[in-house]
Amino acid sequence: MTTTATAPAVSAQRTPTARPTSRFRREGVVKAMFLAPAALYILLFFGYPVVKNLVMSFQEYTTKTFFTGEAPWVGWENYATVVNSGLFWPAMLNTALFTVGSIAGQFVIGLALAVFFRRRFPLSGFLRAMLLLPWLLPLIVSSATWRSILDQDSGILNEFLASVGLGAVPWLNSPDVALIAVILVNIWIGIPFNVTILYGGLQDIPEELYEAAALDGATGWKSFWHITLPNLRPVINVVLVLGVVYTLKVIDIILGLTNGGPANATQTIAIRSYQSSFVDFEFGVGAAFSNILILISLVFAIFYLRGNRKQVDE
Repeated sequence: MTTTATAPAVSAQRTPTARPTSRFRREGVVKAMFLAPAALYILLFFGYPVVKNLVMSFQEYTTKTFFTGEAPWVGWENYATVVNSGLFWPAMLNTALFTVGSIAGQFVIGLALAVFFRRRFPLSGFLRAMLLLPWLLPLIVSSATWRSILDQDSGILNEFLASVGLGAVPWLNSPDVALIAVILVNIWIGIPFNVTILYGGLQDIPEELYEAAALDGATGWKSFWHITLPNLRPVINVVLVLGVVYTLKVIDIILGLTNGGPANATQTIAIRSYQSSFVDFEFGVGAAFSNILILISLVFAIFYLRGNRKQVDE
């Protein structure tokens, strides 16, 4: 009698622990099924190209490889070729100047316009929509348009300068001016992105803060410095980091305007990667250039992710 009474009791104790375990396993399977398509997509369309590019940078990958299928392993030779080439450090300097100049111009003008459009006035929505036009145009179309505007002999900008008594400027033909012209065009293209994101961030700042500050006499520049900027800081971080990552890999605008010239004045790391791969057909060297660019972008991406994690923790 004692044995018969104990067995059901033990069974009754095990049953409640088995059911939650089974339920957790089912939930784990369901979660994995939801994650699997996204993981597969990332592996195929992001992971494979990055790994393939990394492998190519350590191989002698040329047009002959397409016929023979042979790509001899050369180790760090492609990276040594890149660093020892006469155009590497000028391209690094041009990349830094192009990125800093573009980001500074886009952000300052974008923030000024976002603050301006925060005020309600007639046609505000229409004007904000018109600001998006440069963003909607294909970049190659924008660069072709600006190339005609900046043409030294028949460009409308030089014709305007001549009408006010100023001499023509060789915007795209002089090594001293070409990089500045390319930066100005890139600023024009990037302004809509900055205005859109910063304007959205401004909408989240409570109006009560400005009203309370006005009672204390903080208006105008003081309210911008002590209320707008601190509350807009997370959005500013996103705009700047994404802007840097995007600007580092800009290639179509420079190709459309100057093709890296004149006299290599607008050569950047992205342009060197393109020309090494698709002009000189040295795909291994081009892959090495692009991996250096990926590494630089990765540094800024890490800063962006760490900044986001810090904000979530706070």
